[in-house]
Amino acid sequence: MGVADRKEREKTEMQKRILDAARVLFLEKGFEKTSIRNIADLIEYSPGTIYLYFKDKNEILFHLHVEAFKGLTAALSKSMTAESAIHRLGDMGRQYILFAFENPELYDLMFVMQAPMESLECKDEFWDDGMQAFNMLRFMVGECQKDGYLSQYEVDDASLMIWSYVHGLVTLKSRRRLQMFDESEEMSFDRMMRSFDVFINQIQCGKI
Repeated sequence: MGVADRKEREKTEMQKRILDAARVLFLEKGFEKTSIRNIADLIEYSPGTIYLYFKDKNEILFHLHVEAFKGLTAALSKSMTAESAIHRLGDMGRQYILFAFENPELYDLMFVMQAPMESLECKDEFWDDGMQAFNMLRFMVGECQKDGYLSQYEVDDASLMIWSYVHGLVTLKSRRRLQMFDESEEMSFDRMMRSFDVFINQIQCGKI
């Protein structure tokens, strides 16, 4: 490996260490209460080192956000194999729940953690990857409407309804509100999946 290749690998590894540390602190302390010094202390480097890789805390959040939504988009892409649109929509919801279940910290960062989004210089770009994921849902809803499902709704309204449903299930789980059922992690996951299957069945029956 040449010098340039080694330096590039070291840069990538350091960026990952910074992002991993920032993710932990953002979720533990909150975005506002996390400082560059906090991040530097966690990886045992000086704050100046962080600035060699990221301009500020907002840029770190932006990179974490992009990384998270790329993972979600990749997960949703796995749902495109079923023959009918309504079954692909069902698969998409299950992939969403599975992604959230397997990546609770990322999901929290994407949709639950409070952060001053309006102050980000890159706010116009911030949701590009999020919109890509939402547009996949919009496309699938449009395909379902061609088959006669959800035709009483505007595409955006139906898409938001479906997203709100799965997000609600995931948030109940992530905020530990499903503990009232005294279930194991595996049973909670199964309960979410069954609930979403009921929701999709109601769409198929024309009740939604």
